[in-house]
Amino acid sequence: MLLPLFVLCLSLVFLVLSADRFVAGSSALARLFGMPPLLIGMVIVGFGTSAPEMIVSAQASLAGQSGIALGNAYGSNFLNIALILGVTALISPILVQSQIVRKEIPLLLVITALAAYQAWDGIVTRLDALVLLAFFGVLIFWSVKEALKAKNDALKTEFESELSEAKMSNSRAWLFTIFGLVVLIISSRFLVWGAVELAHILGMSDLVIGLTIVAAGTSLPELASSIAAARKGEHDIALGNIVGSNLFNSLAVVGLAGLLKPLQVPTALLVRDIPLMGLITLVLLIMCFGFKGPGKINRLEGAILLLSFIVYTSYLVFTGGQG
Repeated sequence: MLLPLFVLCLSLVFLVLSADRFVAGSSALARLFGMPPLLIGMVIVGFGTSAPEMIVSAQASLAGQSGIALGNAYGSNFLNIALILGVTALISPILVQSQIVRKEIPLLLVITALAAYQAWDGIVTRLDALVLLAFFGVLIFWSVKEALKAKNDALKTEFESELSEAKMSNSRAWLFTIFGLVVLIISSRFLVWGAVELAHILGMSDLVIGLTIVAAGTSLPELASSIAAARKGEHDIALGNIVGSNLFNSLAVVGLAGLLKPLQVPTALLVRDIPLMGLITLVLLIMCFGFKGPGKINRLEGAILLLSFIVYTSYLVFTGGQG
C-alpha cells in the first residue's frame, strides 16, 4: 500500500507544479503573440487549469479505467463549486459583476443536462464524445467573440490587471510551457497507476477514487488561482476560473477521453453524482443571479457550499466505496 500511496502523492505534487508552470508559460506566449487579455484568461488559462483533468482522464480512458476518467471530470466539477468557491467565498465574498460569467453559468447547467442524457444508456460512445467536442468548439468560438467585443466588462478589466503584473521572457515562456506539458503527461500516468492500485488495495471502486482523491488533486490549480484572485479582490476571475474549468471538464475532458475509448458509465455516477453536479450548478446559478443588482456569494452561502462538499465526500468514503 505504501508504494501506490507514495506514487500517488508524489504525482499530485508534480501535477500541480507542472500545471502552474504550463499556465504561466502558455499565458505569457499568448500575450507575446498579441492575444487580448480576456481571451487569454477565458481560453488559455481555462485550458491550462483544466489540463490536469484532461490528461489524467485521457490516460485513464486508454487504460480502460472509465470510473477514474469520468469520476475525475465530474468529481472536479462538484469540487470546484462546493469546495473551491466555498473556501474562496469564506475568505472574501464573491461579487459577480461580469456579464460574460453570468451567461456562462446557465450554459453550464445545459451542458450538465447533456451529460446526463448521454450517460443514460450506460456508455459515452465516440459519437457522444464528438458531440461534446463539437459543443466545445462552439464554446471556444463564443469565447473568442465575447472577448473581442467586450469593452468594459469586469472580467476583462481584472484579467488586464492580472496579466500586466506577470512579465516573462520569450525563452522562459517556451521553457515553462514545454516543461510543464511534459511533466503533466508523465505525472498523470503515474497518478492513474497509483490511484488504481490504491483503489484495489482499499476495496474502493475506481469511480470513488476518481471522484475524491484524483478529482481533488487535479483541481488544485483552480483552488490556488481562485483563492489568489479573491484575496486580490478579483472576484470575477475567481468565479470565471471555476465556471470555465467546469465547462472544459464536461466538454473537452470527457469528450477527449470518450473519443480515445468509449466510457462505461457506472450506475452510481448516473443516479447520484451527475444529478448532484446539476443541483450544485443550479444552486450556484441562484446565488449568482442577483435579483436586485449584481449577484454575490456571501460567507454564509460559501459555508453552505463547503458543508455540501464535506457531506458528499464523507458519504463516498464511509459507504465503503460503493459505485
